[in-house]
Amino acid sequence: MMHVIISILIVLSTIVVMECLSWCIHKYLFHGPLWFMHKSHHEKSHAFFEWNDLFALLFAALSLYLMYVDRKYFGYRFFIGFGITMYGVIYFVVHDWFVHRRFKTFKSNNTYLKAVRKAHKIHHKNQGKDKGEAFGLLFINKKVLKN
Repeated sequence: MMHVIISILIVLSTIVVMECLSWCIHKYLFHGPLWFMHKSHHEKSHAFFEWNDLFALLFAALSLYLMYVDRKYFGYRFFIGFGITMYGVIYFVVHDWFVHRRFKTFKSNNTYLKAVRKAHKIHHKNQGKDKGEAFGLLFINKKVLKN
């Protein structure tokens, strides 16, 4: 039973760490030296895929690798990989599906989800590399919730 609890805590902790790491990567790498790939996400496009989508593939490869190397023992590496995968699923549903409406299947009046969407629109208000705001996805600044 303790192994199950520890495994769940590893997955949940990994999701939180991924949100924090994603914020840092987004702010300092995507809007820094990797802007040449990320800028496709800030430009209007009618294509389904963007250069920016390659980042998702990199994280997917990392998570699959971690789960693969620990597949026999279901140790901490497996559950870190699984947590990265779960964050990827959450990111896809919230960011691509809900915020950017790549699939136009659901809307929500949920206060938190509306704040997520608003924060991301604040981020995209600036189309350029510099002077961006709201680099995270799941953790919302209280200022956004109040407005």
